[in-house]
Amino acid sequence: MKKLICAKDVETAERQGQKVVYIGCEAIITPSAKDIAKSYGIEFSIEKQVLEAKSSCEVETPCETKTSELEKVFENGIDSEVIYKVFKIMMKKGLLNGMIDLITNKKPYLAETDSIGLKIVRGSSVKYEALDTGNPDDKVFYQEIINADDGSSMNAGFITIESCKFDWETECQELYYVIEGTLTVTVDNKVYTAHPGDSVFFPKGAKIAFGSPDKMKAFYATY
Repeated sequence: MKKLICAKDVETAERQGQKVVYIGCEAIITPSAKDIAKSYGIEFSIEKQVLEAKSSCEVETPCETKTSELEKVFENGIDSEVIYKVFKIMMKKGLLNGMIDLITNKKPYLAETDSIGLKIVRGSSVKYEALDTGNPDDKVFYQEIINADDGSSMNAGFITIESCKFDWETECQELYYVIEGTLTVTVDNKVYTAHPGDSVFFPKGAKIAFGSPDKMKAFYATY
């Protein structure tokens, strides 16, 4: 049976930070999937994502995959020149900095940077840390992705709150953009509710209570 590639598959690839979607040679790509892929800068390829060992008696099929740029480098074995070429390719594709950070555990997410100060954080790679709310039973997690180390005067990151409520006093101006779930904010016993797509702002010194009846995820920025 031929595999159908639809718009939803492309959107999933975009959320996962993929720039290439690997498909079979007989896959059918819907027009909407092609349009969305083009807008996201995503390509379709019949190259095998993982190279499989082949036995000497195995016969190549008409759908034999083409050799990728890195595979060509390894055709004649591995030496210092090959290693240099691999690193050059990775640098050209903007992959080297992010991979080094992951390997050395310097950063809990995958990011690409540029000398002008540009930084792209792959949201699907972010690893969260527990936020100390004073109650060990609270399920509140966050990860800061922008701060002074990036030359920024503001901080930014992601936060999740799951089925709990906790007190909070803002030490600076804070802005939250709800990505999913429900965010509740209690001020003097009055409850305000924010849903996906809503933004919430707090001035410095605000005494509030954050909460969520389900699992809420938001992007935040503080200054």
